[in-house]
Amino acid sequence: MKGPADFEKAMHQIYVRAKKEAGYNATIYLRMLHERHGLGTAKALINAPKVSEGYTHLYERGRLDLTVEALIVENSRWHPLFTDGEIERARKRLADYEYVSRGG
Repeated sequence: MKGPADFEKAMHQIYVRAKKEAGYNATIYLRMLHERHGLGTAKALINAPKVSEGYTHLYERGRLDLTVEALIVENSRWHPLFTDGEIERARKRLADYEYVSRGG
């Protein structure tokens, strides 16, 4: 298992990739990372009653692979950091938006 510090790096990496690959500058997400750190940000986004503005922007760009939800669902090494309910919530949210894994 990798820990919260590694998860923090992965969370920052999806911000960088969204900006570079999808042309989306997720300023609110970046502020959340600074204030709540990676794990706190992920839990806040996953447990929110509806998807974030950033999630919607990435959906519109066809890049749900760059969402927190995909980061968690597709990487079982992060699963110990989350409850089963949180992982299932992330999985359901991706399914609701017809996300198909890119296998990465």
